[in-house]
Amino acid sequence: MTVEHDVRDLSQAPGGRYRIEWAERDMPVLRQIRERFEKERPLEGVRMSACLHITTETANLMRTLQAGGADVVLTASNPLSTQDDVAASLVSHFEIPVYGIKGEDNDTYYDHIKAALDHKPQVTMDDGADLVSELHKNRTELLENVVGGTEETTTGVIRLRAMAKDGALKFPVIAVNDSMTKHLFDNRYGTGQSTIDGIIRATNVLLAGRVVVVGGYGWCSRGIANRARGLGARVIVTEIDPLKALEAVMDGFQVLPMMEAAPIGDVFVSATGDIHVFDRHHFEVMKDGAIVCNSGHFNVEINIPALQELSGQEPRRVRPFVEQYRMPDGRAINLLGEGRLINLAAAEGHPASVMDMSFANQALGAEYMLANGDNLQAQVYTIPEDVDHEIARLKLAAMGVNIDTLTTEQANYLDQWQEGT
Repeated sequence: MTVEHDVRDLSQAPGGRYRIEWAERDMPVLRQIRERFEKERPLEGVRMSACLHITTETANLMRTLQAGGADVVLTASNPLSTQDDVAASLVSHFEIPVYGIKGEDNDTYYDHIKAALDHKPQVTMDDGADLVSELHKNRTELLENVVGGTEETTTGVIRLRAMAKDGALKFPVIAVNDSMTKHLFDNRYGTGQSTIDGIIRATNVLLAGRVVVVGGYGWCSRGIANRARGLGARVIVTEIDPLKALEAVMDGFQVLPMMEAAPIGDVFVSATGDIHVFDRHHFEVMKDGAIVCNSGHFNVEINIPALQELSGQEPRRVRPFVEQYRMPDGRAINLLGEGRLINLAAAEGHPASVMDMSFANQALGAEYMLANGDNLQAQVYTIPEDVDHEIARLKLAAMGVNIDTLTTEQANYLDQWQEGT
């Protein structure tokens, strides 16, 4: 009997399973955790609702949670990020309820989140905090069931910390995004590569010799800037934080205010988590043919209503995932992926080898929350350092990399203060 679901087409399941298995080959840390979970069953009987990008890597996380005994339901965390064949395979081959269709409208997106909440979760797993937000705003009767949650991405952590500051957050959440094995690798290497992949798939442009303007210099933007430079682009970084701006300068990038970069850039990409990084006054001076896209979680970093208003007409769909807005003076500005995450809208998201560590954090974070949630406050927490280090150790071992250990003499030296020069 097929579990409850709302996916595009279950006949796509065989192809989805092949791709899930392909990704698994590059996820050795998560595989080791799944093997332990199968033996120990630390999540036995726990109802979990996950709101994540429905990709091959996420599928392997769901399999791991299921192996640990969890009763898990998955819904999409973005209307354009679902891989329909993967969703079909999770339903057909692994009997996991899935709610997600690539390109679903906003109403369907929230209907799917509501369906995931109907599961009455004891643990939430979020990417962007839409599930937690909906739970706190419209399904408060379910809050008493929740032990705690985990959050995958920068934008979600920002929202959750704002909730905690206002006293609105009603259960503890682990900020998976803030673990070193997540933001140092997933955000930098994963977002860097997958964003460039999405831009190239959507446009087929040659980045070499072009001016790429990167909004922000956080971990995601660092990765984008470095990957664009690696392909021969001239990269301009914009920032509001003097420390990050200084770091970008010292890393060899040109740093300008966005208004000065806007007339120069050929390709614009943001990954800041804030609103209107590319705004009306920027569009007014961008050159003909400018490409604008976003790699932050929500489609608010580009002021699309202002772009529409400036154009005064409906955009043309000139390629899949490319909408062209024609300005009254004849200039064309090309918006990619409806302003949503270009790496998932037009490509496949992060490579499995980096999601291996991110989703290891998710799996171990859920285990930690179940063991410790009753003793935690309704705040945002980071993954314990020993868990972070264990994930790094497992990843190194899977890569065949050995490292040194301290001798007893070295360890003792670090633990005392008496010895000097």
